[in-house]
Amino acid sequence: MDFKKIAGVVLLGVALPIFAQSYPNKPIKAIVPFAPGSATDQIGRAFASKMSDVLGQPIIVENKAGVNGMLGADVVAKSAADGYTLLIGTNSTNAALKSLMKKLPYDQDTAFAPLGYLGSVPLVVAINNDVPVKTLRDLVNLAKSKPGHVTFASASTSQLVSSEVLANMAGIEMTSVPYKSGPAAMTDLIGGQVMLFTADFAVMLPQVNAGKIRGLAVTSMKRSSAIPELPTVNEALGLKDYEMIAYFAMFAPAGTPSEIVTKLNQAINVAAQSKDLQEKFSQIGFVVEPGTPEALGRRTQLESAKWAKAIRDAKIEPQ
Repeated sequence: MDFKKIAGVVLLGVALPIFAQSYPNKPIKAIVPFAPGSATDQIGRAFASKMSDVLGQPIIVENKAGVNGMLGADVVAKSAADGYTLLIGTNSTNAALKSLMKKLPYDQDTAFAPLGYLGSVPLVVAINNDVPVKTLRDLVNLAKSKPGHVTFASASTSQLVSSEVLANMAGIEMTSVPYKSGPAAMTDLIGGQVMLFTADFAVMLPQVNAGKIRGLAVTSMKRSSAIPELPTVNEALGLKDYEMIAYFAMFAPAGTPSEIVTKLNQAINVAAQSKDLQEKFSQIGFVVEPGTPEALGRRTQLESAKWAKAIRDAKIEPQ
């Protein structure tokens, strides 16, 4: 009998749980694949702070923006699967990108281990104050009377796809004007260089409430308590199936040990149940939805199929 081999197997069996139990024993890095101040950044930082309290180690947020989130997601996809590099992902990085890009530097379906769903926010369809319409129906009628006349800004996947799908479902033609950042798009919407912009509440509500732009509708299935006077796109246009929301979730590199995934999921869910976190973001329509890694995995598959269909139906060509 080879006692050395037996001892080695026993030690290996003990080592894995001990490794998981000792995690984390150093700071964790969380990559936000969008610019500072974005909804992803604000929400990601709030969750990271709460999770740090649970895990006993700081979570250092690093912004790596570019290509609709692809650059930051790529960093995480190629990082060590040890629980020390995480992704604050969105519908862009983990659902839509593979349909928007001809080629990704990683396999979106297999590169990440789902950790937990953070929550979602609706988008607001808004126009420059000088556009001569009062409702979304009026805007559609204007676009029908002048195909291509209505211009819309976009600086992210959800902003682009939400507007293109709206145009497709309403049977209108609008002209897309791409921007590198949401703030630049908002500046031009207020200034009248573009007519329409669809973006998340964090970007939109302060400007709508200040009277600098005019909100027309929200992109969720239900009206938002943050701005209940705005109808949904479905209500405004008599549609049934229009829904385009921005959502946020956390991922690790594929192959991350299940014990570490479980620890991180528990920390995410504790953060999600924090009353002050919920209250802080309720004003931008953020709704938390704690769940398991498996539930996030299923949601990611469904969302990938949903965004693929939306992008296909809107005839958006991969870049």
